[in-house]
Amino acid sequence: MQLCVLLCLVLLSPQVVSRRRQHSQVTKKRVRELPVVATVAPGHRDFTFNLFRALVAAGPDQNIFFSPLSIAMTLGMISLGARSNTKAQILEGLRFDFQCDPEELLHKTFQRLLQELNRPKEDLQLSLGNALFTKSNVDIQDTFLSAMRTLYLSDTFPTNFGDPEGAKKQINDYVAKQTKGRIVDLVKHLDGTEVMMLVNYIFFKAKWETNFDVKSTKKQDFHLTSKRVIQVPMMKREDQYLYLMDRNLFCQVVGVPYQGNATAFFILPNEGRMRQLEAGLNKVTLQKWLRMLTKRTLQLYLPKFSIEGAYQLNNVLPKLGIRDIFTSNADLSGLTSQTKMQVSEMVHKAVIEVDESGTKAAAATDMTFTFRSIYVGSPSIMFNRPFLTVIVENGENILFLAKVTHP
Repeated sequence: MQLCVLLCLVLLSPQVVSRRRQHSQVTKKRVRELPVVATVAPGHRDFTFNLFRALVAAGPDQNIFFSPLSIAMTLGMISLGARSNTKAQILEGLRFDFQCDPEELLHKTFQRLLQELNRPKEDLQLSLGNALFTKSNVDIQDTFLSAMRTLYLSDTFPTNFGDPEGAKKQINDYVAKQTKGRIVDLVKHLDGTEVMMLVNYIFFKAKWETNFDVKSTKKQDFHLTSKRVIQVPMMKREDQYLYLMDRNLFCQVVGVPYQGNATAFFILPNEGRMRQLEAGLNKVTLQKWLRMLTKRTLQLYLPKFSIEGAYQLNNVLPKLGIRDIFTSNADLSGLTSQTKMQVSEMVHKAVIEVDESGTKAAAATDMTFTFRSIYVGSPSIMFNRPFLTVIVENGENILFLAKVTHP
């Protein structure tokens, strides 16, 4: 299995932002634990499932795939330079109780996560990182740059945004290299008005602890809806898996371990219960599952699938209360002494591929800145209708979350 995620954040001027909004309407149509509790960002899980529900609401019958860690970390970085209500909205959106806990706790937690997740691992490939691309004549606050380097281990690159094609190539080449070629062409368009771009990437590649036998993969029915059926390559393996039946949310959970310290949890709701499952997902539910899962011998049928997600988060995050950074009300005075700077665009892209050998996945986020059915006791479980997937590292860190409606 291999995963890749990219997030990009861009700063622009208010006049440019107005023009970009017209362009974004077109873009929107195109893209429509086993514990290490100390390293989990405060409130991160609440943010994860709130964001998941917002993405589902925007595309209820679509595949959903994203890295909540990539998005949360990018918001953590921009909060370093945000002030007043802009900062409060970001921290509240991340479900961080900044009135009770020092803000430094959030950034130190992300710092520990970066250090932990980037340690060399013998059995899986996992890398997470950040980069800042800045226009040379933009006055970036030294305190912000220092915090980016020390807390978020960020690379910093001078970038000539006056040469849009050259800047686009520089950023896209960097992202492609960091995600082993899984995320290409993250930045689709630059027009020379950009002054800074903030990029976060995550790459994950892991083999199943026990492979599925390729010879056992057969074409089987997958029920997209009660009336629509397609044929998909269905993998099959009988083995001991982590298993739980949640009678409250009417679903079954199967944990399939990777080599190394990561597990993919596949969640199959009863027929007609997907909406109830989506509404009931929260950090308490996940904690209960992780605590109550037990080993059980199952004959598992799981489709091979490859899906991707691409999202204009500047259209989604306002639903979680994070609004001002995308408007002329943005206060980013901790980032730069120059006024009227706001985030024009926040793009997240993620891809995942699951087959007999394991999972390949990656994701990235970028911000651009400018001046303004259940078988109880049965030995088999078949994922032959829409299901959810959560990839967890170290029993605690949610790396990726997916809703597979069409393998």
